[in-house]
Amino acid sequence: MITHQNGNKIMMNQLLHEDLARAQMAARLGEAQQLRRGRQQAAARRLSRKAEQAARQARLALARAI
Repeated sequence: MITHQNGNKIMMNQLLHEDLARAQMAARLGEAQQLRRGRQQAAARRLSRKAEQAARQARLALARAI
């Protein structure tokens, strides 16, 4: 009877550790996805600024040509 109770305690302890490991892994995956989104948004902002600059330069060149 005592060994059965100890076995149950060990099993519960293992399950708790597995749940904790899964929760930590899910948190890390969420952090990685946020970082990826942040990098993508930063890249999009850089490309947008470059496009705006190119448009300004084109308008300026056109104005000078007229």
